[in-house]
Amino acid sequence: MATPQRVHVTHTYTSDPATVFEKLSEHENLGPLFGAKITRVCDGDTSRNGVGSTRSLKIGPLPAFHETTTKSEPHTLIEYKITKGSPLRGHWGKQVLTPTADGGTLLDYTIGFNVAPGLSGLVGSVVARNLKKGLPKLTD
Repeated sequence: MATPQRVHVTHTYTSDPATVFEKLSEHENLGPLFGAKITRVCDGDTSRNGVGSTRSLKIGPLPAFHETTTKSEPHTLIEYKITKGSPLRGHWGKQVLTPTADGGTLLDYTIGFNVAPGLSGLVGSVVARNLKKGLPKLTD
């Protein structure tokens, strides 16, 4: 039976929400964030990085998997889920961007997934570590 796991990370950028959103929504920018090789599979239904846009992620020796944007609200919200491949079941991500008083952006990022018992803590800690290391490199 799979064990639900949640990873929650926040990061404050000096850049405004529009700039942070543009960086986060562009699939090709996300390689360092996830420690993965990322390839665009297809553009979104009505915009390049909007709903329906899909990326392929290849992390080390693991098989590639696809993540698809399921919700996109400019400058405020990006949601996605795994749509093909991956040993992680029920994987989803939610990035909420909130303007800060000084003109920057607070990113509130939650990832959820199910993984085999005994692996949830390990997978969660690796994902959290990669995010904490990669988020500051995204912009600013």
